[in-house]
Amino acid sequence: MILSICIPTYNRLESLKECLESILISKKELKNNKNFEVCISDNCSSKSPLKIIKRYKKHLNIKYQRNKKNLGYGLNYLKSISMAQGEFVWTLGDDDFLLPYSLKNLFKIIYENKFSDFFFINSYNATNKFKAKILKKKSFIYFEKKFPSKASYFNQNYRCNFFQLIHPKISFDFLLGITFCVFRKKNWDDNIQVIDRKLIKDKRVWSNFDNTCPHNKVFAKAFNSSEAFYFKKPLSINTAWERSWKDLYKFVEIVRIPEILDCYRKNGLSFISYLNCKNYSLRNFLNYFFYILINRKKSGFKYFNFYKHFVRNMIFPNFYLSIIYFIFRKSKSCFKSLNWSL
Repeated sequence: MILSICIPTYNRLESLKECLESILISKKELKNNKNFEVCISDNCSSKSPLKIIKRYKKHLNIKYQRNKKNLGYGLNYLKSISMAQGEFVWTLGDDDFLLPYSLKNLFKIIYENKFSDFFFINSYNATNKFKAKILKKKSFIYFEKKFPSKASYFNQNYRCNFFQLIHPKISFDFLLGITFCVFRKKNWDDNIQVIDRKLIKDKRVWSNFDNTCPHNKVFAKAFNSSEAFYFKKPLSINTAWERSWKDLYKFVEIVRIPEILDCYRKNGLSFISYLNCKNYSLRNFLNYFFYILINRKKSGFKYFNFYKHFVRNMIFPNFYLSIIYFIFRKSKSCFKSLNWSL
């Protein structure tokens, strides 16, 4: 089997149904549709998705497991991947969905890049309202040129080594978004031990590096010597910006993403690339820090280590320039508003 599509799910029955429907639509474009499976790990949802699973199991090769208790975000992701028997794994959020040509295109690039262990697959960003319009019209192609944005704007297919993907022009969050990654399962399995099992069991959202970025920790170890491939054409639609953790995004950007880069550096990312990416990751540092400080009850402030996450970043220019960038953007926005009113 070539591919396992892994879907960790929790309390989003309607979104899961839409996701599976999109996979079924995409399957119809395949000549050999037995080359993939769908692995669903249910994190003890309050309402069981079993009726939905049974409906789609008639048409898709689905494995389904339900956790006896909620394991937390990180462990449920690992659980869904552990179910996979495909040569490659593609993890999707239960509120993501595929385009009709997605599976056909993905198999094509896997076959054409047989020495690649890792693929970055572009994605369209969408709001839930925009997603609803697509589903109502039942036409992905009609909306394709109207999507608000993409995960990446790097505009050429690109064969490279893994660490060449770690660049702001390719992935602004440096592969934090696991749903954009297709990777060889064997490499993953051989390096899964790098995750701290005690830390990942912490169910508090984004409370430590291992329960926020476990996949980045594995990627850094498993693929640091691997050939990789960037595919510019989006093959999925995601609504990540409207997920329940959006209040913590500013914390994730100035704390967890720089930590991802530290992890990559320890595993072989070049010093020059590290400096460039780390400086870029701090482009909103001071304005986001003050937001986190003011909104400390819900912004992740309790997980902020002043020395590690503040003092150690003071050597980078964007630590200081971030507030200037912020003032410039606000001034520009005010001038635009003033011009419109005049």
